[in-house]
Amino acid sequence: MVERRTPDRIAVHGIRAHAHHGVYAFERERGQMFRVDAVLELDTTAAAMGDDLTRTVDYADLAQQLHAVLNGEPVNLLETLAQRLADVCLRNQLVEAVEITVHKPEAELGVPFDDVTVTIRRQRA
Repeated sequence: MVERRTPDRIAVHGIRAHAHHGVYAFERERGQMFRVDAVLELDTTAAAMGDDLTRTVDYADLAQQLHAVLNGEPVNLLETLAQRLADVCLRNQLVEAVEITVHKPEAELGVPFDDVTVTIRRQRA
């Protein structure tokens, strides 16, 4: 067997939802589009050797769970939203670490811009 030096990664990019996160009342009232990217670190060797979905992360199921949080209870801060999303990923015992990026491309900044993002990385203790 080959020794792993770096973790394997499963990534889901661009999960979208119209949601009502934000500090300002107008953000809560009208909502806006949010996107999330999740990059999970785990060992996929057993899944690959046995061609067994139960030994890895089902990214379709994960996407549904992340979408539910993204579209769920509003929070003030992207940092809070990112943490909730990371918590979902880390519930799977196979996941060693996760990087979450939350995008808020329609934020009100008063200047032209492309995107606002918050990226966090969390790992199992």
